[in-house]
Amino acid sequence: MSVAETRATAPKQRWWMDSDKLLAAACILIPLIGLTLFFLYPMVIVFLRSLTTPDGTYGLGNYAEVLSSKGFWRATQHSMTMGVATTVVSVFLGFIIAHGLHRCAFRGKWLIRGVIVLPLLAPSLVQALGLIFLLGRNGLISRAIGIELDIYGFWGLLIANTLYALPQAVMIIGASLVLLDARTYEAAEVMGAKPMRQFRDLTLPAIFFALLNSAFVVFIITITDFGNAAVIGGDYSVLATEIYTQVIGLRNFNMGAVVGIMLLLPTVVSYYIERQSMKRQQGRHATNVQKFIPSFYLNRDIPMAAACFVVVAMILSVIGVVIYASFVKLWPYNHDLTFKHFNITLAGGYASLWITIAISLGAAAGGTVLIFIMALGLRKLSGGIAQAVQVLAAMPAAVPGIVLGLAYILTFNSTATPLYLLYGTATLIAVINFYHYHTQAFLTVMTGFRQFPSALEEAAGTLGAGYGRTAVTVVAPFVAPMLIAVFFFLFMRSMVTLSAVVFLTTAKLDVAAVTIMRLDDAGLTSQAAAFSTCVMAVVCVALGVMKLGLKLLSRSPKLNKAG
Repeated sequence: MSVAETRATAPKQRWWMDSDKLLAAACILIPLIGLTLFFLYPMVIVFLRSLTTPDGTYGLGNYAEVLSSKGFWRATQHSMTMGVATTVVSVFLGFIIAHGLHRCAFRGKWLIRGVIVLPLLAPSLVQALGLIFLLGRNGLISRAIGIELDIYGFWGLLIANTLYALPQAVMIIGASLVLLDARTYEAAEVMGAKPMRQFRDLTLPAIFFALLNSAFVVFIITITDFGNAAVIGGDYSVLATEIYTQVIGLRNFNMGAVVGIMLLLPTVVSYYIERQSMKRQQGRHATNVQKFIPSFYLNRDIPMAAACFVVVAMILSVIGVVIYASFVKLWPYNHDLTFKHFNITLAGGYASLWITIAISLGAAAGGTVLIFIMALGLRKLSGGIAQAVQVLAAMPAAVPGIVLGLAYILTFNSTATPLYLLYGTATLIAVINFYHYHTQAFLTVMTGFRQFPSALEEAAGTLGAGYGRTAVTVVAPFVAPMLIAVFFFLFMRSMVTLSAVVFLTTAKLDVAAVTIMRLDDAGLTSQAAAFSTCVMAVVCVALGVMKLGLKLLSRSPKLNKAG
């Protein structure tokens, strides 16, 4: 090559290098700006409002007033008691189901796997609605046994929270049980160890951190849930309903901010411990694990199967009775089937359902793109900067949805910021839905990126592909299953979330979960059941489309070649 040709190509090479660096920088900066504006900034505002006294100065007066309130300490005691009780029951039942699915031999496991995820496909308050239809004063079971049960309060809330949190416990414990090496148990059996001895000395120590992790996840879900407490809690006040009362009932935003900060403290501590236990659990995972295939053992498998199917029957009963009640002509007196409850005219009718679908699609699409480019940018970072970005990306999981919703109303309902233009729009609700579940989506995509072989990226660079082209043609196809999973995860969670958006709805803009709560508050429980059925139908269709998409993607020659 001549000197002239070398000089002609040099600027072009530098231009491509500069454009790659600019693109990599944008992949980090754009998501970071989003996290700053829509997570860090609102959380700073809610903290400052908690310190703002009635005369406009900063001080600890609000904290002193709240801490001297008997109502606050009663709600705190109730939240902690409910959190601990739900955690114990959920982890115990979750272990039984996970152990039955992965370590026992009996038929019908497909039914258990299908039913156990149902609570995740519905707003949290559906569990409470179902219990009212079953065990309320006019419930099926109450009328059948002739005893008027009082399901409102501690026991009703405990059952509802347990059913809602149970799938999380099953998935976490089950993921740990799958990774136990069958060769260890074969060796123990050769040495004469009975199944009970194997369970005590091998299984329990191996899944200890999974049990601990599931306990803290369930605890966080329980003390931050608003839907079940609002519907079936009755006089059993908890911190989540206390925040709602302060903000919506008393219009006392500063006091609501104080209670929000106080709720944030146990959540952050629990989240930190949960993350540490997860790291230890991951550090114990062995490679080249041989899958365990259980053999039938009468004294173990029959009781475990019976327990699993009893729990499954409870979940099916609670979800199923909500669907059934939506078709009953006059609950509980006339059980003729009808579609009249689906003719909803109050609370805006079905407008909120279509709006929620649009919001969920926006949150899923925009969120998936932002998560992908952030993970893409992190490949070019190393050391402390990359670690700091990952810590920030994981922080939203430590913030309860109702606290994040409170932070949004305090931040964006103020003319002091140009972002005020977003208040009362569907865009803001889509944004909060994304950042509410940002951590789970980020960790899912990062799992796919860790499996991506660097050799593919290096080969693309050698062939002259720029950073952007490599991302689109090489990286994206490889992590496509993760991106699809994240898209539908964000869509489904946005469809059913309540606590994060309950403060952001207006008279002109409502979402499905809030509509269900308002219909129930108005005494229209059958219409609330009908609306819940519609929401669950949309989410189930989305789940089916996701499974179909992943199945078709697994058969794609292009994807298999990239993998």
